[in-house]
Amino acid sequence: MALELRGGIRAAAPPGATAELRRAARFLPDPRARDADPAYVAERARAEEADGFDSALVTTYSSWPDPWLVAGWALAATPRLRVTVAHRPGVTAPTAAARTLATLDRLSGGRAGVHVVIGSSDVDVRRDGDVAGKETRYRRAREYLSVFTRALTAPEPFDHDGEFYTFRDAWSGLRPVQLPRPPISFGGTSEPGVRLAAEFADVYAVGQRTPEEVRAAVSRVSALAAGHGRRLRYWRHVRCVLGADGTAARERAAEIVATGVRVIGERPPEELAASAQLARDTERDLRSVAADIRAAAERQLRAGMTGVLVGTPADVAGRILEFHRAGVDIVQIDASTETAEDAELRRELVALLRSGAGSPPAAPNG
Repeated sequence: MALELRGGIRAAAPPGATAELRRAARFLPDPRARDADPAYVAERARAEEADGFDSALVTTYSSWPDPWLVAGWALAATPRLRVTVAHRPGVTAPTAAARTLATLDRLSGGRAGVHVVIGSSDVDVRRDGDVAGKETRYRRAREYLSVFTRALTAPEPFDHDGEFYTFRDAWSGLRPVQLPRPPISFGGTSEPGVRLAAEFADVYAVGQRTPEEVRAAVSRVSALAAGHGRRLRYWRHVRCVLGADGTAARERAAEIVATGVRVIGERPPEELAASAQLARDTERDLRSVAADIRAAAERQLRAGMTGVLVGTPADVAGRILEFHRAGVDIVQIDASTETAEDAELRRELVALLRSGAGSPPAAPNG
């Protein structure tokens, strides 16, 4: 199967006055504040499309710009790029969310998708009024997705009586362009998450580190999906540090760590503690996080770098294609474009992947 290449679109540029700082920011705990820059969103969407990406992801966090609106702005700026929107059940009625997705799909000519995020941080979902615990959120998500998918496809109004939702005469007066509906993706390695993906998702996001681990995950989820008469596609996020040669790439990776450590030392502890990543780790009872937030942020930076693919575009393309052979259909490439050299190295990576994996179909449902 052909490999789909996915990028990402932020609502604003990574923080930092220099390319060095912005490169490092991609690997640091995200600040809770994030602006919405219309020119940046449009520019990045056009760049993703021009550089050969098929799709892009817009992420979500309680205090960040609305991802549906960011996605709409990106789609309006491009004729071909598909955009997947990260969406949290529990803060919006499933019927309203279905109409939003259907509308975005209509306005974009069939280029919208949704990535369902149950929420790894209890603290962050509570900021949007969702006080349910994780176990309840997963149980509710099954009912949510049942109503959400029905609202996208129902030919006539329907009623629903469930544990979490009650609807009377619910219906969406418009159909999406992609039929029977736009693609739904899902991640999460917990047993409830895997079973939800098998039942409702078109795409499952794998996070395993090695191709062998990915192959095992694909096999497991595929078997569960087959029990529902379904076949999924698989998506992996890959962070890269590229260089003209191996030495340059390794030096760039070391520079990112050194700059990141310096930035961590300069950031106020309360800003670090409020980040999505460190808030999540604190909830997981990692007492060392609360004890020394800067040390915890530095550990997270260094640990995160162990999973980064570092090398020339050819080196990194070869390793990505190993994941493709293990069953990955969509690769999200996270690589710097802060300088002209960075952007050219990323384009070279895309070209190599295209030559090694072929081009994806024009508009897959998933």
